Amino acid sequence: MNPSKPPAETRARYRHFLAIPTRWIDNDLYGHVNNVVYYGYFDTIINRYLIEAGGLDIHRGEVIGIAAETLCRFRRAFAFPEEIDAGLRVGHLGNSSVRYEVGLFRKGEDEAAADGHFVHVFVARASQAPVPIPPRIRAALERLKP
Repeated sequence: MNPSKPPAETRARYRHFLAIPTRWIDNDLYGHVNNVVYYGYFDTIINRYLIEAGGLDIHRGEVIGIAAETLCRFRRAFAFPEEIDAGLRVGHLGNSSVRYEVGLFRKGEDEAAADGHFVHVFVARASQAPVPIPPRIRAALERLKP
């Protein structure tokens, strides 16, 4: 094991899951899902959760989340036509920011094929200035804490 790379995450550490099908277009010339697509999977589980559980209005809401930091550790490649189980939890919940932790799993596997984090800072849409996380979104995020 590489001492600079933490061990793979396990399925049991995540609070919420979403099945995400890979698409033909996700594969690159090497026959596996391209690295940048993994961030799309992160974005998908996070924003779908915010919309469905937290009531985030991505079109007209006064408050939006801006990506401030992302990281992905690639362990094993996915390839079309696999379906990914994306796991989500909250690692840190601040006043205006949240650090999501995401694990991407093959069906039936306990160890993540990829894992990482994604930090959102919530801002006023008009000014882009940081604002407190809205109460309904905060309540939804609280449910994802370990």
